Amino acid sequence: MKIRFKYSITIVCLLNVGSITAQSKEIKQVEAAVEGLRQAMIHPTTASLDQYVMDELSYGHSGGKIEDKETFEANLLNGNSDFLDISLSNQTIKIYKKTAIVRHNLFAKTHDKGKEEGEVKLHIMTVWVKNKKQWKMIARQAIKH
Repeated sequence: MKIRFKYSITIVCLLNVGSITAQSKEIKQVEAAVEGLRQAMIHPTTASLDQYVMDELSYGHSGGKIEDKETFEANLLNGNSDFLDISLSNQTIKIYKKTAIVRHNLFAKTHDKGKEEGEVKLHIMTVWVKNKKQWKMIARQAIKH
């Protein structure tokens, strides 16, 4: 009986380690996608943005404005939203099957079209969906820091 119990404990531990390892791999993939999008927002191209954004995107600004994918990308590409630098801190990632919730603080230097250079400090929550093997953002909401 003691031997059977030891084997049961060993199997449960191994299953948990496998689950934690898979979770760590997924978190690293989400972190890479978040970093890819951060870079794409600083140096936007249609291809780089499309790589990290779902067609069904709902992009919420801290002032309440909501953009779809087409508007979000157009504003980055035409300079209406121009990020000179973006840094993220205090990031947390929670994964639920093929959905990830990412929260972080964003500090950015901006130079939006027709405006002087500025700075923004925001709390951000994004929702990412695993689309085939690629994590893509489907929703974002910001509030002022």
